[in-house]
Amino acid sequence: MKFFKSILCFAFITLTFVSCSDDEDTALMTNPFVVAFSSLSANLSEIESTQDIPLVYSETSTETGSVTFLVEASNAVYGTDFTTNPPVLDNNLVLPISPGENGNTIVFTKLNPNLDETVEITFSIVETDYSNAVIQGNSTFTLNSTASLGRGFEPTVGGPNQPNQVYIDLSAEDQVVVQRDAWDLGFYGGSDFRVGINGSIYMAAAQLESTNIDAVTEADVADLQEQVAVGTFDPANEAYIDHPDGDINKTAMDVINVTEGENKVYLVNLGYQVGVETPEPGSVAVAGEKRGWKKIRVLRQDNGYLLQYANLNDTSHQEVFIEKDANYNFSFFSFNTNNTLLVEPQAEKWDLNFTVFTNVIEDAGSYGFSDGVLHNRKGGVTAYAVSTEDIPYDDFNFGNINNSNFQLDQRAIGSTWRNVINEDKVLIDTIYYIIKDPNGNNYKLKFTALLDDSGARGFPEFKYNLLQ
Repeated sequence: MKFFKSILCFAFITLTFVSCSDDEDTALMTNPFVVAFSSLSANLSEIESTQDIPLVYSETSTETGSVTFLVEASNAVYGTDFTTNPPVLDNNLVLPISPGENGNTIVFTKLNPNLDETVEITFSIVETDYSNAVIQGNSTFTLNSTASLGRGFEPTVGGPNQPNQVYIDLSAEDQVVVQRDAWDLGFYGGSDFRVGINGSIYMAAAQLESTNIDAVTEADVADLQEQVAVGTFDPANEAYIDHPDGDINKTAMDVINVTEGENKVYLVNLGYQVGVETPEPGSVAVAGEKRGWKKIRVLRQDNGYLLQYANLNDTSHQEVFIEKDANYNFSFFSFNTNNTLLVEPQAEKWDLNFTVFTNVIEDAGSYGFSDGVLHNRKGGVTAYAVSTEDIPYDDFNFGNINNSNFQLDQRAIGSTWRNVINEDKVLIDTIYYIIKDPNGNNYKLKFTALLDDSGARGFPEFKYNLLQ
């Protein structure tokens, strides 16, 4: 029920006296009956045919009733450009309330595929016919072709094994979910020729002296293998990972040189499979079985990369050509399938990545971090943190944005939103974040949950609002 409660927290954002802490469940139940939209808006241009507009109730309904909405449309005509279920009569829509419900849905149907950015359709709650009902919180929902106004969100990280990488587009209210160990290498689509490794499964890579991949054997690298790993308590192991700040110029592998003879063979530690054990509540089990080793060499070919790869003792290798695609930060390759695959959305269509990641601890080298949130540095996203002691979340508006505070470092959020060092795993509620997306939209974002109702990790929740 934490997600339901977080939606209500988001919906009641304008009420300073409403609390959503676990300690105040009894107080929450005595509040008036409230119907509220679960989000503030949706992008009309992304609706192909129908879209649900969900509403939530502050408590399970115990009687029959209804909610009346005023429906107003600019540059769109009901019955010609769009319809709804229930239908609109005299600009009003009436949605029934039945006993035993926690919410309901308006179904919006787009009839005209050519609705443009001049169209705006709003649904406003004007009356709730129910005992002890009041109108407050998210009482208006807008359909237009601009960025999302904000909502509550529950990324599908997948629990204490945190099996998924979740890519979130705030303006589109969208998420793309990929299993962490589905890919190994990322081939950069930008102007440089760079190859990244999968830090979410603790991969590492070391350059060898050889340029002949077929001549390298396991015996040649045996002394190096112990070093090429994450979490060795040796600061020198930072050299074997992609730097966690997200700078494309600081990958473990050197730039791929146009001169073929300059490109060396690399020893690659494939890290770990996604964990499968069930840990104690509040703990994580993100690392499973070791995935082994590969040797690789990458050359430039045409407008792309020629990847050579093999097992350590193989005397011949496989090759695959991977073309650059400027629409994406990376084109991804998996040794499990010997093929390329889609992982990230297009570079300008995601803002945040919820993921396990490899970080660096000063003077201690590389270590694995869970509950990570990285912003899309390569796609143009920046972010910074704000303390609630300086400006409360609800009070922060567009005029409070300090553009000099935006950070390129993709760990501006990172793991700073929670404290899991002590026995109690806690959400840090004195901090929130300002995010500028690739299209110049500014959002404020605050985390509302770290654990689920049973105390398990890997169930983060947050709310966000467009600053305008």
